[in-house]
Amino acid sequence: MQLKRITICVALAFTPSAFAAETTEATLPEVIVTALAMEQPLEVTTDPRQPRQPIPAHDGADYLKTIPGFSVIRKGGTDGDPVFRGMAGSRLNILLDGEQILGGCGNRMDPPTAYVFPSSYDKITVLKGPQTVLHGPGNSAGTVLFERDIKRADQVGTHFEGALTLGSFGRNDQLLDVRTGSEQYYAQGVVTRSDANDYKDGNGVAVHSSYTRWSGNAAFGYTPDDNTRVELTAAKSDGEAAYADRSMDGVKFARDNAGLKLDKKNMGGALDSVEAQVYHNYVDHVMDNYSLRTQTGMKMVSNPDRDTVGGRAVFGLAMGDATLAKVGVDYQSNKHTLRSTMNQDTTPYQNMARTEDANFRNYGLFGEVTQVMGEDSRVIGGLRMDNWNAQDNRAPTLNASDAAGLMYSYSNPTSKQSRSKTLTSAFARYERDYDAYTSYVGLGHTQRFPDYWELISANKESLTTNSAFNTNPEKTTQLDIGTIYKAGQWSASVSGFYSKVNDFILIQSGVVKAAPARTITVTRNINATTWGAEAGLAYQLAESWKLDGSLAFVRGNNDTDGTALAQISPLEGRIGATYDNSVWSVGGLLRMVAEQNRFVVNQGNIVGQDIGGTSGFSVLSLNAAYRVGKGMLVSAGVDNLGNRVYAEHLSRGGAMVSGFTQTTRVNETGRNLWLKANFKF
Repeated sequence: MQLKRITICVALAFTPSAFAAETTEATLPEVIVTALAMEQPLEVTTDPRQPRQPIPAHDGADYLKTIPGFSVIRKGGTDGDPVFRGMAGSRLNILLDGEQILGGCGNRMDPPTAYVFPSSYDKITVLKGPQTVLHGPGNSAGTVLFERDIKRADQVGTHFEGALTLGSFGRNDQLLDVRTGSEQYYAQGVVTRSDANDYKDGNGVAVHSSYTRWSGNAAFGYTPDDNTRVELTAAKSDGEAAYADRSMDGVKFARDNAGLKLDKKNMGGALDSVEAQVYHNYVDHVMDNYSLRTQTGMKMVSNPDRDTVGGRAVFGLAMGDATLAKVGVDYQSNKHTLRSTMNQDTTPYQNMARTEDANFRNYGLFGEVTQVMGEDSRVIGGLRMDNWNAQDNRAPTLNASDAAGLMYSYSNPTSKQSRSKTLTSAFARYERDYDAYTSYVGLGHTQRFPDYWELISANKESLTTNSAFNTNPEKTTQLDIGTIYKAGQWSASVSGFYSKVNDFILIQSGVVKAAPARTITVTRNINATTWGAEAGLAYQLAESWKLDGSLAFVRGNNDTDGTALAQISPLEGRIGATYDNSVWSVGGLLRMVAEQNRFVVNQGNIVGQDIGGTSGFSVLSLNAAYRVGKGMLVSAGVDNLGNRVYAEHLSRGGAMVSGFTQTTRVNETGRNLWLKANFKF
């Protein structure tokens, strides 16, 4: 075995004084080998700093992949696009401490999760389906919250937490988290860095996938009492990433952020709480064809950016002993610009002016009520109204190149036009507690305004005109039903859904169009149906033995065309076994993915289109851990023990990259050993 294939992960935490009170008494948790089960209806929560198998890449999408129902559209070693229940893009609402961030790349090189550094957050929460209206519009698939949690100290103290990862394929991560403060004031600084070389698949074939990413976050807070917090935050991050699925790589992922929050709770009157925040996110993204790969032709560069401003205010109302409500407003606007050059040597992009091609604005008004029906049941419902405005600021004449590289021009019929729309979302859910389980049933409806990638990016067109700007909003009506069970040695959860989508926004590539004759990608509305479920089961065989497993299934139909709905992940199951005597543990994970023979070539979403069918595969991984003391856990493992060669069904197609072997899809990592140590004092 070659030394370069060994992964070593070390996490350090030093926690003196008051901030240590909670962690010094707690033992560290076990290695996560299957995803955490639902503990609340339609809600899954996980700690991104816990060791887990397989060891994820240092981005948001790879962490979400460990939760049943999630997949990742693979592009390289990082910055994949998350997919939940077959839905991608703006159907999945991604929030960073309540803030929305939007990427700049017209071909989704930088999805929102590309700007997420999971280890800098304390908690990740997934809210399934259109079953909330509190966190912004368009959550037809669900909402993902990346959150930090700073508890008010009872005396002056400082907390240090650090992490170091060294390993296979040049994996090298660092984390430093410093928190200091008193009863009334606190400050936090978090810096992360992650670096990796090109990995190899099970055949030992290198994949163009290297990356370097770093982030810095700062927070300054005022907490005059246990119920009041004012916080000023700032963040800065950047990186670069090689991609195996396209002719360019990302050489800049710069983000600048500033935010201000106010939280006031337990006010004691009809107005019981107030939450308010404002934020600004600016993303400056650069991609080129020469910095991270061999290039003999002209040096091409594209430099999009996006400026996003938003705010939110939520008021908690105590309407009686059995009735609680939250009402609020939110706002978000963003502007996208672009500049590019075909020859960086003669015409540097830095000297070129930016051209705005689109901007979007949304005002939202929402309310959510929880009515307790008795000691064991409750009804939760919500209503949301969103007023959208979008502008197509592209030129009246657009330029493109054909397959031979020859330039041509064509007209843009929606140039300088704007459109506005008021959309409605609502849901109602009934929950009932029994002795050993909680059951729920909910009906939700959400209307989603088309996003930048569906209307504007890459000059997408409709089937009838040279612009997709007037694509209809998407309307999803979904039934959610499920149960959470826990009694004795058994615990289980199941969540199922059935969804009808009118005007589903489908992206279709390879469409031949005349006047002028060209092959293009179009955006069009169809009607679709999706249904599926996620399930988890755990059994405590004995005091030290535990078995658990999970299952995720989704199926989709294109009702308009009478075909399968594209970009749907196959059936996936996981089985885990763990022996843990509170001092040391051993465990294993068997991941099994079925074949997917339901596909439609060239149809899909804003991230990718179907390539063809895929065969099933299984991957076995093993781990062991030793608790040195209450505050120290050393764990080790091997991912993909059998060195299996495989690619996910939703992977992007492999591109021809000089010096690398082109594959049908972007293959996953081969055998990977890792060692990790967590310390808490």
